[in-house]
Amino acid sequence: MTVHRSGTNIPFTLPGRPRRSLTAAAGTLLAVLSLLFTLPGAAGASDIPPRGSAYLGMGVIAHDGQGGLPPADRAAQTEGVDVSSHQGSVDWSALWNSGVKWAYVKATEGTYYKNPYFSQQYTGSYTIGMIRGAYHFATPDTASGTAQADYFADNGGGWSKDGKTLPGALDIEWNPYGDACYGKSQSGMVTWIRDFLNRYKARTGRDAVIYTATSWWTQCTGNYSGFAANTPLWIARYNTTPGTLPAGWDFHTMWQYTSSGPIVGDHDKFNGAHDRVVALANG
Repeated sequence: MTVHRSGTNIPFTLPGRPRRSLTAAAGTLLAVLSLLFTLPGAAGASDIPPRGSAYLGMGVIAHDGQGGLPPADRAAQTEGVDVSSHQGSVDWSALWNSGVKWAYVKATEGTYYKNPYFSQQYTGSYTIGMIRGAYHFATPDTASGTAQADYFADNGGGWSKDGKTLPGALDIEWNPYGDACYGKSQSGMVTWIRDFLNRYKARTGRDAVIYTATSWWTQCTGNYSGFAANTPLWIARYNTTPGTLPAGWDFHTMWQYTSSGPIVGDHDKFNGAHDRVVALANG
């Protein structure tokens, strides 16, 4: 066996192996560890998607799973879709011919992102005859609810009483970039949402729609019931029924029921016939 002196790497010998230095052995170990931590599936920064890439229902399957599709013989339910930059240029004609009559389009996220396909998606759905609206993906850890409502209203989230424009929707769900509740307490989250809703109504004259999942709402707002009186609910649940709703809401207005539907994956049902979609658009 050899001796190590300060400042000197003395070779050593392992039985049946070439002589190597301690420095070389340590370097090999570090290289192996580095490889392990960069392999697909390893936890780390590489698992966090880029800012702006979030979309409606991004966390539903991972947190709530998915079951079957709703039965085809449900009471009047008007088919809709929701889209973001992930869908690129959408074939609105094909969707219309398949029975889709309304749509929501991602306009913004935080105060830092605007959907580059917004014009094609928002205008294209309108041109084909659909009633459509815009949605905002909330990131309560990056800016206030007031600031994000302003950003949304300024970049596609407005409303006009033309019978074809739905009120803007607040997509409030699991944080794809970090802590599920964006680092906020339940009371802090309720305050953030209230600030957004109040500012949006002040800017547009309409109450925004809330899109959420019951499990997230329970975890991150304490199952707060105070918004139900004025705010339409768009529930996320990929199963045969909408399931238990968040506190305060006796019924849902819209239901995102799958992320693997035809033509565009994210399909939704409006809780009523087409004339009720028109009624929501008209306020």
